[in-house]
Amino acid sequence: MTILIWGAGAIGGTLGAYLIRSGHDIQFVDVVADHVEAINATGLRIKGPIDEFAVAASASLPADVHGQYETILLCTKSQHTREATQALAPHLAADGFVMSVQNGLNELIIEDIVGRERTVGSFINFSADYHAPGEILFGGRGAVVIGELDGVISERLKRMAAIFSHFDENTLMTDNIQGYLWGKEAYGAMLFVSALTHQSIAEALADSRYRPLYIQAAQEVLQLADRLNIKAIGFNGFEPKVFQAGEADAIQESLDTLVEFNKLSAKTHSGIWRDLAVRKRKTEVIMYEPLLAQAADIGFDMPLTRGWVEMIREIEDGKREQALTNLDELKAAYL
Repeated sequence: MTILIWGAGAIGGTLGAYLIRSGHDIQFVDVVADHVEAINATGLRIKGPIDEFAVAASASLPADVHGQYETILLCTKSQHTREATQALAPHLAADGFVMSVQNGLNELIIEDIVGRERTVGSFINFSADYHAPGEILFGGRGAVVIGELDGVISERLKRMAAIFSHFDENTLMTDNIQGYLWGKEAYGAMLFVSALTHQSIAEALADSRYRPLYIQAAQEVLQLADRLNIKAIGFNGFEPKVFQAGEADAIQESLDTLVEFNKLSAKTHSGIWRDLAVRKRKTEVIMYEPLLAQAADIGFDMPLTRGWVEMIREIEDGKREQALTNLDELKAAYL
């Protein structure tokens, strides 16, 4: 069975390289012509403290994809989900499925295009960055969880868990993938706030001056999840339940654990920070628009979320610089 990986960047490239090394038949698709050319010419190289290896691989641009596939892993940035899903849909077999291996609640978009029964979710928290054509930095391991949208532990889910185990032997199957995705949304809110500065993730979460800001950023997302009857699930030291309960000491312990977890990664800064500071491109901030829309629908206010989202967009547009003064401004306005 050939697995089509749509998006050969940090997530798709890392996962695909491991699967190729384990003997799986992988076909990559990517929109970056130089990256596609490099993969076809010299293979895909994984670098970093976790592993150093290269694999021969095949890649193509979206316009050059042919045939149909039973399994497609969608590994693009959140903001490209709709366009990518529309492009891959003609290549999805009638009995096939698309698994979102992304940040955000992108399953909502995917199921709208290919159908709920042909959509599978996943949650990933490993650290990786696209560094150059044909080269990915694998900075650190993190949680890998997969799940059906209806919570059933299906045969296809078991099959994918076995495949993913060749990348991470601790891959989990869950009956609550939404819980993990919302947990990541809350943690992601803290990462977006940290990207308003040039601090590393560990430095940011350890900075006592701004911890109340990070805490409230996560809490707004978790409070929305609670109002929507979604049980957010924790991972790698992040404990949603203590944030929701406002347990001050336990929250500090959770943040301390996250600091130590992030110190272990060679990827010191988030992909959000890298998009803004290095690649000078749009971030995945769009993935918070569905949350703000759902909050508005039920009359729940998320003022801090709206504040940091606006700041991220201003940095994207060149109207604001990344600096700690952004956090001072948020504290003055929302705490």
